[in-house]
Amino acid sequence: MSSRALRRLKGKQRGQEALSIEDLKLDEGQEEAENDNVDEEVSRSANTAGRKSKKHKMKKNISNIYELVTYRCYCSLNSGQEKGKKKKKKKKAIVGDLQVNSATKDRLGDDIDSVLATLDKSNGVSHQTEGSTRLDSRPILYVEHRNLNPDTELKRYFGARAVMGDQRPRQRQRQYHRSTWMTFPKDTWPHFSKPGISMSLLESRDGLQYFTFEHNRDYQQVQFKFLDAVESMDPNNIIVLLQLNPYHIDSLLQLSDVCRLQEDQEMAKDLIERALYSFECAFHPVFSLTSGTSRLDYRRPENRAFYLALFKHMMFLERRGCPRTALEFCKLILNLDPENDPLCMLLLVDFLCLRCREYAALIRLFEEWEAHRNLSQLPNFAFSVALSHFHLSQKEEEAERLEESQRHRHQSNGLLQNALIMFPSVLMPLLDLCTVQPDSAVSSHQFFGPKSCLGQPPALAELVSLYVGRIHGLWKESGVLLWLEENVHGVLSRVNEEDPLFFVFNFRRKVRYQSCPRNIHRHVILSEIKEAISSLPLEVTTQPMMGFDPLPPLDSVPSHSRPERQNAGASNESTLSTFFRSLLPNFNVQDDMEVAQAGRELNQEVNRLMVAMRDMLANIRFQEPPREDNPDRDEEEWD
Repeated sequence: MSSRALRRLKGKQRGQEALSIEDLKLDEGQEEAENDNVDEEVSRSANTAGRKSKKHKMKKNISNIYELVTYRCYCSLNSGQEKGKKKKKKKKAIVGDLQVNSATKDRLGDDIDSVLATLDKSNGVSHQTEGSTRLDSRPILYVEHRNLNPDTELKRYFGARAVMGDQRPRQRQRQYHRSTWMTFPKDTWPHFSKPGISMSLLESRDGLQYFTFEHNRDYQQVQFKFLDAVESMDPNNIIVLLQLNPYHIDSLLQLSDVCRLQEDQEMAKDLIERALYSFECAFHPVFSLTSGTSRLDYRRPENRAFYLALFKHMMFLERRGCPRTALEFCKLILNLDPENDPLCMLLLVDFLCLRCREYAALIRLFEEWEAHRNLSQLPNFAFSVALSHFHLSQKEEEAERLEESQRHRHQSNGLLQNALIMFPSVLMPLLDLCTVQPDSAVSSHQFFGPKSCLGQPPALAELVSLYVGRIHGLWKESGVLLWLEENVHGVLSRVNEEDPLFFVFNFRRKVRYQSCPRNIHRHVILSEIKEAISSLPLEVTTQPMMGFDPLPPLDSVPSHSRPERQNAGASNESTLSTFFRSLLPNFNVQDDMEVAQAGRELNQEVNRLMVAMRDMLANIRFQEPPREDNPDRDEEEWD
């Protein structure tokens, strides 16, 4: 019986019994068995140690993912060779989906480059194809969160260290704000508290969610005060209101325009970012910037401010030199209401695509939307798509893609000639802004001469002036001008030969473009392109323009109405007498609104008085004294 069994019978635990010399002695049978067991354990531990040392040596050399792949290939080759010796068959070692041929087996463990080359041949092409297919399968107006941050684009241009610099605050000085995508809060901003804006889900229909912003009662009262401040025509009143309500949206938009007119671009941009931050903090949990299924109705006044804030922020990004980020915001605005397009973003998306060299995206948008939106009838798409094909033909200069380059060049020539035939009034203003003197054969021809600009409809003139004033800088490249000159001469030859397409396009110009919709006028006003603003009709320019709501829709859907201000001064006193009476020490102010109304009326009367005095002084004529016809007449006759 073993000592362990004896301890259990005696009820003793290990280490409690007293040790003696006799206990250390073993029988001969037990000694031989123990020796055999020890030898087996030693040999087993030695083999295990040997394998561990080999694995340790192999793992010691693994320093990156490429060596790890090589190590796995080496292990699989060794196992394949052992199985081949037993079964006397040749097999290929498989690493995942990679099959290594017999010629590669001998040098795979030593040559890493061969593994990478085999990986590129077997999996590299398929991965690229899958990636491109995945990108093409996305909607054309797909918005990515990371592209909404202008720092992402600036880092790609200048590097992270040049962009960030010392902007990273220390851990102790860092202030934590709510995570947002469109803008990032700054430490210089006032403390954010809910300003009274919320978003609600109206309905879900056909896979789309329709949302709207809502104002609570306190915010509505602030909005009424803002309208009074705007009517006073004094920016200081808006500043006072903004000090009390630092995240009031319309005040931020209006004051941003004032700062921009005073050439304070940084402050104007900061106010717009603050407005966007306030909007994003009020988003509904289901509202998504990237899904393309969230809709906002522009007819509701609460939603218009969000559209305008996005548009103004996009324009600041484009002027800052971030066209890719501006394009992402352009797609975001277009996603909010692609059917009605209240800000007419289709007149701008082509320019941003050309600025950030997204030529393929612009061509894809044209091909997908041409059937139901008729984009070829817009001058900007007719010329910009042709320019995109030209840039792609210049980009693909490799011998392997020569056929693709020739195809893009052929398409660019055909599209540009069709655009020149459809919109001949674009050429001369475009060359003028590019400071290019046209050929005498072109300038003297009746098709491109002054007659083409004078005979076009006013709506078409507005579209042409908008496109030329915005995009003329992209046509100044020497290669583009040579390509344009070549196709202009091609168009003249087609016109001289009386191409039937010339008569078809001439008929379309006369029938269409009778009047511009209201969203195009709104886009021209927001773009502030002087060539296009000068072509606006009188019924638009004579209307009062407010920066916080330019050209509101005629079918607006207001959620609350502004209360009519009652004139408390029901007495027959005039405004001037009320003003002088207010200077007395015993004057009692009953209502602040009454005093403000009296002051505005006083300003109006003073302005009328000044205008009348100017007219009176301008009409004063001094009579000349009568001329003396008889110089010999006596002076007594004057008595």
